[in-house]
Amino acid sequence: MKLFIKKPIQQLLAASKETEKTLKRTLGLSSLIALGIGAIIGAGIFVRTAAAAGEHAGPAVTISFIIAAAGCALAGLCYAEFASMIPIAGSAYTYSYATMGELIAWIIGWDLVLEYALGAATVSIGWSQYFNEFLNTFFNVHIPFEWCHSPWEHNISTTGMYVDQMGVHGIVNLPAILIVFLLSMLLIRGTAESAAVNNIIVIVKVAIVLLIIGLGWGFINPANHTPYMIPADAGVVHTSTGDINYGDTFNHGWLGVLRGASVVFFAFIGFDAVSTAAQEAKNPQKDMPKGILISLVFCTILYILFSHVLTGLAPYKDFLINGKEASVSYAINKFMPGYGWLAKFVTVAILAGFSSVILVMLLGQTRVFYTMSTDGLVPKVFSKLHPKYSTPYKSQWLFFGFVAFFAGFIPDRIVGDMVSIGTLFAFVLVCIGIFILRRTDPNIERPFKTPAYLIVCPLGALICLGMIASEGWENWARLIVWLLIGFIIYFGYSIKRSHVRHGKVEGANDPINPKFVE
Repeated sequence: MKLFIKKPIQQLLAASKETEKTLKRTLGLSSLIALGIGAIIGAGIFVRTAAAAGEHAGPAVTISFIIAAAGCALAGLCYAEFASMIPIAGSAYTYSYATMGELIAWIIGWDLVLEYALGAATVSIGWSQYFNEFLNTFFNVHIPFEWCHSPWEHNISTTGMYVDQMGVHGIVNLPAILIVFLLSMLLIRGTAESAAVNNIIVIVKVAIVLLIIGLGWGFINPANHTPYMIPADAGVVHTSTGDINYGDTFNHGWLGVLRGASVVFFAFIGFDAVSTAAQEAKNPQKDMPKGILISLVFCTILYILFSHVLTGLAPYKDFLINGKEASVSYAINKFMPGYGWLAKFVTVAILAGFSSVILVMLLGQTRVFYTMSTDGLVPKVFSKLHPKYSTPYKSQWLFFGFVAFFAGFIPDRIVGDMVSIGTLFAFVLVCIGIFILRRTDPNIERPFKTPAYLIVCPLGALICLGMIASEGWENWARLIVWLLIGFIIYFGYSIKRSHVRHGKVEGANDPINPKFVE
């Protein structure tokens, strides 16, 4: 059984040619950069920064971002080489198919569901909390606790808009489901239209981030940065989803900082999402590497500055109880007197910003499964294009249902951690893939080459593996169960219908028999 049969790069490149039955090339460099920034700046700054600081790293979450950025930069260089060389929708799945074979490609494609679909779910949960903040701020009304939280959550806060609902358990997060539905409809309408909306949102939320950094800097309380790392004797904090014991191994000190890096890491998947749109880029060989690296560098700088300001405004424990997913608005309202207008503006901008992140994640997910479907590994319904808009509309609806389930019924902390471990796993395989391809096929045309690949590739994989090692056993268990489900589908369905395995090319009248390599 040829489990590691590879898809020839020549066949991949031939499949990238545009026809009336393929995705349309409508995205230029500016749209790709905006796509990356749109995905990166969102939940990472406005939700996961507070979560990582409150649970694991404290003010040293800035160091967590530096560690995560280092892994991203190294993996990003590998992504850039792959994207310029293989400008096909599918991201790490496609790259793995060409370098490490079908089984590894299936594993990473299945793993990318954790990265994109659950990434969209995570951000939609944050969107729900800020939507409630918006309603409360501008109209003095709010959605009852049980209709904007999962069944696993209960209200323990003695401040804020739910004081009268102490102890109430959630039922379903309806606003989170609503935003996923609206953005799914927009994506069905067309990628170019979605990118235009995203460009406007990106400008607004970058302006907001710069405003918070500039205005908040003067309100930083040095006492909140002392000690910079959480001490082991910081005690226990009771939260709506369980207790946080700072005495645990990965909840204090340097190991807490490393754990914090794995928490915020999922916010860097923006440049990965850029690579999934390769088949819709006008000039992918030149623009994909630039789009990936420019968006990554720009956002990393903003992340570090923003996290420094946020943890300087409020004590890190506040983020777990009073702030939660809406910690940014909370910090501004309580610790920046006279800037209530900024909190209101931030709430509106964050709603728009989160929307762009969800949009990019949903886009990336359907494009990965589009490519897997054209390879025969998942049913044809995932590559069925709309007759008018040329978008994978049926796939979009199917993933709407999947994402809506997690957004509506699972807490942010659980979903977000699943995203992080899935993302890190994908990055490890991309770094290994470039290393393998440089050794096995050194003469292939590479418009962009990863510099010092003998150092960059192993180091990128090691940093990502280090962050994976810091994940708790619960996340490892979820990943293992998810992969086992994937193996059942692969050996029960995919392996029998693989086009590469049976010498078929999507859309061709006759099968071909390229020289596949074990």
